Amino acid sequence: MNEKRIEHDFLGELEVPADAYWGIHTQRAVQNFPISGYKVNSSLIKALALVKKACCLANAELEFLGKDKARAIISACEEVAADGFSDQFPVDALQGGAGTSTNMNMNEVIANRAIEILGGKKGDYHLVHPLADVNLHQSTNDTYPTAVKIAAIYGLRRLSQIISKLQGTFQEKEKSFGQIVKMGRTELQEAVPMTMGAEFAAFAEAISRDRWRTFKGEERLRVVNLGGTAIGTGIAAPRDYIFLVIEKLREVTGMGLARADILTGETANADSFIEVSGVLKAHASNLIKISGDLRLLNFIGEIHLPHLQAGSSIMPGKVNPVLMEAAIQTGIKVSANDLIVSDAVSRGTLQISEFFPLIAHAFLQSIDLLVNIDTLLAAHISQITADENVCRYYFDRSPMIVTALLPFIGYDKSAALLTEYEKLFKHNAAAKKSIREFLEEKLGKNIIKKAFSPYQLTALGYRNNGTDS
Repeated sequence: MNEKRIEHDFLGELEVPADAYWGIHTQRAVQNFPISGYKVNSSLIKALALVKKACCLANAELEFLGKDKARAIISACEEVAADGFSDQFPVDALQGGAGTSTNMNMNEVIANRAIEILGGKKGDYHLVHPLADVNLHQSTNDTYPTAVKIAAIYGLRRLSQIISKLQGTFQEKEKSFGQIVKMGRTELQEAVPMTMGAEFAAFAEAISRDRWRTFKGEERLRVVNLGGTAIGTGIAAPRDYIFLVIEKLREVTGMGLARADILTGETANADSFIEVSGVLKAHASNLIKISGDLRLLNFIGEIHLPHLQAGSSIMPGKVNPVLMEAAIQTGIKVSANDLIVSDAVSRGTLQISEFFPLIAHAFLQSIDLLVNIDTLLAAHISQITADENVCRYYFDRSPMIVTALLPFIGYDKSAALLTEYEKLFKHNAAAKKSIREFLEEKLGKNIIKKAFSPYQLTALGYRNNGTDS
């Protein structure tokens, strides 16, 4: 039997499941927003619980809350922050009200858990009230954006760590592939010789920039508007509380957070999320590019990606580069989320950024997606092998290798040798030699070995017309 309890607000009364920690405001939101099926990001729930704890600590120290009540609220906040009540936040992520429904949901869950701690029954708000006690001296408009920033910072720290691991994986491949000579390619055409190590070094360097940008992104989110209440003027909050609550928030989170100098500006605008979302998009773009390159190298056989699963329901033995495809799709999703963040931020009006629920959902989802795909990619890329024979096959037969001879014999002689090679073998497949064999006959094996050595191909420029080793 599904028992109910009756709760009241200024709109009337409503039935709430008797065993639910949420109350009437949450119940109305569940009924009002059956939209996406997406739940509020769990990291935001945990961060909001930490914000509520900091607010309670400030109110308790200033004696706006009694000791027993404050201890119960703080204990409830800690339980929620530890993910103990994840099933008690049923409101859809796509909600109206600038995050009010999530804030109300949090207030009610904390209040009802605190009531239990004090020996009462859920819904007995005479013991602990969701708004008068848990939400004391607060507004959705300062607690919710602050929580989103805290969740984002925690996420960026996780992401920076896994990007560092991905960078290290590429650097390991750079070293192990350092002696494999191959053709570099531009515009899907053979260009000039290089090494496989140099190719993977470029991947590692791009990921290195992503790691640095992600790490620095935390700085753009450290300024919060907690204490500003409804529009940043601090209305209905004591001055002592406004100055104290940010100190408590730093203690609770362990973060170097700062209260905005102009709280009205920080409440009305969310442009910092656009800035950091651009960092996530940059990383997504690099993943798309690198994954596409690895697919191509796998296709031509110069590398072998690990086999993960059967690639076809009709073609036996077919194996597809599925993780590269998943990475590309993830990158596209993150890029789309960046557009969502920018659009939602720009549509804020006057003293509020009312589309914060969508900003939070898209931004935090992007972090989660990148953490997940980077974790998978680091493990996958560590298992890539290179096929030196295939690389050598393409290299030895590419007319473009003559470019590496310019420091030794000059442009004109290199061009003449290429012309002679094409005249001899272009229409005589039966007698055809590789261009490397032809050049060895014309110039001698020593100069060809030197010109096409890994050192010569990756050295930054040349000295003394190629005579130095």
